[in-house]
Amino acid sequence: MSTALSCPSSSDGNETLVADELVIFVNGIKFTDHNVRPQVTLLAYIRGKLKLTGSKLSCGEGGCGACTVMLSRYDHVDKKISHCAINACYTPVCSVHGMAITTVEGIGSTKTKLHPIQERLTKSYGLQCGFCSPGMIMSMYTLLRNNPQPTALDIEGCLKGNLCRCTGYRSILDGFKSFSAQLLGKLFDPSDYSPYDPSQEPIFPPELQTSSKFHTNTVRFIGEALDWIRPTSLEELLKLKNELPAAKLVVGNAEVGFEPRPNNIKTTLISVTHVPELNQIDITDSGITFGSSVTMSRMYDVLKKNGDVLAERRMNVFISLMDMLELTGDQQMRNVAGIGSHIMSASPLSDITPMLMAAGTTVLVGSLRDGKRSLPLDNSFFVEFRRTCLKADEVLINLTVPISKENEYFAGYKVRNQVHRRDRDVSMISAGMKVVFEDSSNVIKNINLCFGGTGPTVVMATSIMEKMQRRKWDEGLLNDVQRMLVEMLQLSTHGGFVEYRKCLLQSFFFKFYLNVQNVLSKQLTDTVLTVPAQCKSALVPVEMPPTESMQLFQDVPRSQSNDDPVGRPIMNESSLQLTTGEAIFLDDIKPEQGELHFALVTSKHANAKIILIDASEATELEGVHCFVGADDVPGKNRWNETDPNEVIFASEEVLYIGQVIGGVVADTMELARKAAKLVKIEYEVLVPILTIEEAIDQDSYLQPFRHLEEGDLKGQLAKSDHVIEGEARIGGQCHYYMESQCCIAQPKELNEMIIIVSSQDLSSTQRRVAAALSIPANKVTCKIRRVGGAFGGKITRPVHFAMTCAVAAKKTGKPTRLVVGRDLDMQIVGKRHPILARYNVGFSKTGRVRALQCAIFLNAGFGYDISIHTMIKTLIQLQDAYNIPAYALSGRACKTNMASNTVMRSPGCMQATAVMETIMDLIATTCGVPSVEVREMNMYKCGDSNYFYQEVPDIGNLTRCWNECIVKSDYHRRLEQTSYFNSTNRWKKRGVSIIPVNVFNGESLTEINQGAALVHIYLDGSVLLTHGGIEMGQGLHTKTIQIASRVLRIPSERIYINETSTDKVPNTVLTAGSTGTTLCGNAVKIACETLMERLDPFIHENPKGSWEEWVGAAYRNRISLSTTGLFKVSDDVMINWDDHPSSRTSYNHTYGAACCEVEIDCLTGDHQIRRVDIVMDVGHSINPAHDIGQIEGAFMQGYGLFVVEELRYSHKGELLTRGPGMYKIPCVSDMPRQFNVHLLEGSTCSDGIYSTKAIGEPPCLLGVSVLAAIRHAISSARSDAGLHGSFRLDCPATPERIRLACSDNFPKDSQEIAGNEDFFIQV
Repeated sequence: MSTALSCPSSSDGNETLVADELVIFVNGIKFTDHNVRPQVTLLAYIRGKLKLTGSKLSCGEGGCGACTVMLSRYDHVDKKISHCAINACYTPVCSVHGMAITTVEGIGSTKTKLHPIQERLTKSYGLQCGFCSPGMIMSMYTLLRNNPQPTALDIEGCLKGNLCRCTGYRSILDGFKSFSAQLLGKLFDPSDYSPYDPSQEPIFPPELQTSSKFHTNTVRFIGEALDWIRPTSLEELLKLKNELPAAKLVVGNAEVGFEPRPNNIKTTLISVTHVPELNQIDITDSGITFGSSVTMSRMYDVLKKNGDVLAERRMNVFISLMDMLELTGDQQMRNVAGIGSHIMSASPLSDITPMLMAAGTTVLVGSLRDGKRSLPLDNSFFVEFRRTCLKADEVLINLTVPISKENEYFAGYKVRNQVHRRDRDVSMISAGMKVVFEDSSNVIKNINLCFGGTGPTVVMATSIMEKMQRRKWDEGLLNDVQRMLVEMLQLSTHGGFVEYRKCLLQSFFFKFYLNVQNVLSKQLTDTVLTVPAQCKSALVPVEMPPTESMQLFQDVPRSQSNDDPVGRPIMNESSLQLTTGEAIFLDDIKPEQGELHFALVTSKHANAKIILIDASEATELEGVHCFVGADDVPGKNRWNETDPNEVIFASEEVLYIGQVIGGVVADTMELARKAAKLVKIEYEVLVPILTIEEAIDQDSYLQPFRHLEEGDLKGQLAKSDHVIEGEARIGGQCHYYMESQCCIAQPKELNEMIIIVSSQDLSSTQRRVAAALSIPANKVTCKIRRVGGAFGGKITRPVHFAMTCAVAAKKTGKPTRLVVGRDLDMQIVGKRHPILARYNVGFSKTGRVRALQCAIFLNAGFGYDISIHTMIKTLIQLQDAYNIPAYALSGRACKTNMASNTVMRSPGCMQATAVMETIMDLIATTCGVPSVEVREMNMYKCGDSNYFYQEVPDIGNLTRCWNECIVKSDYHRRLEQTSYFNSTNRWKKRGVSIIPVNVFNGESLTEINQGAALVHIYLDGSVLLTHGGIEMGQGLHTKTIQIASRVLRIPSERIYINETSTDKVPNTVLTAGSTGTTLCGNAVKIACETLMERLDPFIHENPKGSWEEWVGAAYRNRISLSTTGLFKVSDDVMINWDDHPSSRTSYNHTYGAACCEVEIDCLTGDHQIRRVDIVMDVGHSINPAHDIGQIEGAFMQGYGLFVVEELRYSHKGELLTRGPGMYKIPCVSDMPRQFNVHLLEGSTCSDGIYSTKAIGEPPCLLGVSVLAAIRHAISSARSDAGLHGSFRLDCPATPERIRLACSDNFPKDSQEIAGNEDFFIQV
């Protein structure tokens, strides 16, 4: 229990002021708490204590923005109210004492009125699963409160701290840009929006404005594990630090909040946010002094506000600092992170510290015992990893950054596209550089070169600086410095990427050299040469204009009834609730009486025998109920009946890091997770198999192998003008659904069990839970209303989590909740399969493919999961859009000691497309033929009717998509422009590509090609619809309502869709593979048609009657107004491995084409997608808004796999890239600057419901167009470096791979680079 203690007042040492309660205002309502626990975060408090669940817990580390809220406070000195967006997941609730918080519930509601932000996001179709929407809304809301008329770039900037995995961001930005003057797309009409009136916003709580006690009184909150103190003067702070030298000073808690705290040792945190001396900013003739508690946002705002003055006074150091601040972290982090905290964290990866060091910054520190002293921020300040030279009782008071001198030049550098990383992960390079010249000379008087990411501390390269003194700023200096940077500056091999980091050192200095030379050449025209025109592209960053977009689709016929919603853009059926926080996700469900929490105990080794499991220390904690393990499973301790390795709880051996051994049940989630860490496991560690190559070497495979062969392979290879062997590697990809894995198990009477689970496959969960509990399936009900993203990651894995939770609930007899944290979720759950492809391709001198031999190896992990299925889909998709006369394709699933990899959106097809397009580019380069011609000549065309043994009657649509994409993208003109740009720029290059896709739709397992639905009509005319599909953001519920509306001929507003539950629709199949609308939509259509057949006699009897009258008449005649619908695909989709030609691989095909243009920075590997044009054949779209949203989101997810998202594993098999701080998914800044989507007009699909086609997965493949465009750009860079011909570029094409592929003529390190590629393994 927490209490508040008295602390000495800053105003009177004899007076004591008691803070006996926490006071915060949330959505205008005052809350007081006499027993607040200091370690509780703001998010946990508002969700748990205040029951405001609109703000979501997703990553738990402040990296995704789902928990964004607005913090408002009153400055009693400046007499001003300030608003800022913050991440509630790491903000201590104590830190907002005396302040106001606004959550999404506080700005609008369906019960009252939506805020214009909520309304516009809804009407722009800017949400899919909706889990991220409240955070997006609150970021935008905060911007509007500070700036009612933002620019398009302001809006994009405010969302840089918010992630969305579903939408691709375009629709979100379009909705929000309605608050600026930018024109919008066709999908919605801005005139439908309610006007925004800033004067109608809620007022700031008067009590916080009129009373200063919350900000002038010291507060202290005492907890069992943590003390929180907030002093209000420097004198008091120094006294506290003297008494508590081990106490840590915090501002935003963004760093300290994630440090592990030792068990049974109390921690003291001292918040320095309210110490006036630490918040002061002074601008003088000699420089600017920033108090150490000044946040990065405030620092940026002050510099921006004084930008004109700063420029006049040659304070370019501050201009550079402002630019770097904009690239540091995200808005939410900068709003709370103090500049002093940033320095004192002593992070070797700092973006800002190298610049401060280079600028000659001095810091003022003080202690009660020794008083104040001034120190230079140089090499002596940082003494070792995460440690400064300050004494234990000293406090950083302020830092002074001096004004730029005459003849001084300054700059800072980092790789913009590189994700912010934590210490145990890779170190990338940041730099701060300053040079001062002798008067009217290019002779160096003084120079500072400072770098982050080189080792355990930020360093000043003093030895190199000494050798540069008195040298002229010329090419000789450039070459010498670049050589010294790679030979004299010692780089730590920890974190790997040594070669790339050395390239960055040289590249950053090269940029600095050119920038300085560019200015000097204008001042010293006779002494300094001008920068060559081709090199000037190195002087500017990659261009980032505001985003633009266009969406074109076929309108419905004029004859179609206004009440018929099919074919119209209709917003998500839950969109209003999703934007207001009223939509309930699983962890938003109010706990039942006595509900307990379950936390998993997992393996720390990839391959080991279990010797001992000791949970005694964990179960001794008060509030811990029990440990649950294999011995507690009433039924079978196996969750995959066909795979003996897939056990519920490991008891004898573990086969991957993260394998579940057991779990702890406790009163709270926090306590359960704490206790789980206390469970001791003793192992006998064995040697693991981790990589594909290791599996091949040790013949470690899962059976069966698969092989497809057609045509005369040997003959066609012999006829080929060129035969080339090669390899392609495509890395894995994390699903990164915004809602992590979670479930609730609720025991009921007579051994019944209700399972609420975030899953794509409820019936499999039902069957397996029943088997684990040794009860019949009819006593297990599995249900869910909505899922916060899935992408295939919630098909098999939730089955396992539900079984563990059900066993725990069975043992305790109480409702039990399991919410897997993001870090553990990413470790436990398998990913998209990494693959290695070894190919042998024969082709003519014009580029026509004659034969392909390809062996595909998948890293399956330790168990089967759905790996064999994925391998088969890879083989089938490998031809993609190309007609290859002869082929021999083989596939093997490698068994390794990794988590069992599983399906992810368009499984196998994505990897196959990357391999095939790599081959196409290789052919184009070898033949010297434009890649567009090579692709076009090899594409399936009308008359090519065979695609893996079946007719493809609409293959002509592939050509139509291709031709339309060429025209709509203005491909040929842009290709010419790109060629000109590349010929006139050495260090920036552009690339253009156009890619076709041909995706087969259907699953090769007959029993899952069916769907079921249940429809009720009530006497008031309302309709209740239930089907077996799962709504996870793809719009399935919305589309089935549209279908029911058309068949029943009633407005969609009269139809309500209920949760998916196994007690309503039994024996459901998984919702996956873009089959949901086909299977469930047809089932709904069948059910509704049955009901209409029953109503027809009454309609004919009373043709002018109303819907309610017809329903009433049927009821009075005892006609059932309830029915089920069952749909099955008419033809079996299957592969006959004994007779290939009898196979049927799909029930239809989806076609598309994408043209992509990129720009890369050849010196850093940074890139930007300039424009993307997509033409997609979706048949007749049931809902163009949803389908276009699916296309955009899928494209960005494909782009993530091919370019952005990299999984990194240690040699022990541990996933190191866990959470958004280490694993980067595409963010709003990554989206194409121009993003155009066109739905092919006039397309039909005879076996699609209302002629629609699958659309959730196929557009993912178009993301490979970015990879192809980057490859095109790199080719130009390599040509300038004297390198011609093909080169290897594996996926993902990270900045490191792009930079190294570009090559250069910089001096190379003569010493062998040790540890370069050994820190991580490629699995």
